[in-house]
Amino acid sequence: MAHRKPTLPEKPCAACGRPFAWRKKWALVWDEVRFCSDACRDGRRQAARARQGRANKGA
Repeated sequence: MAHRKPTLPEKPCAACGRPFAWRKKWALVWDEVRFCSDACRDGRRQAARARQGRANKGA
């Protein structure tokens, strides 16, 4: 069973605002990391929300 690591630093994603935790692969560039995922970095998450919002207005 995996265990939680409550002492890891967190910061909010610049695109979606959700908090994300430090990862070992970001150890050298943690100050430069702004997004929680590739989807947020590429803008795919905002595009999906915009499409979903337009679809809900038409229903």
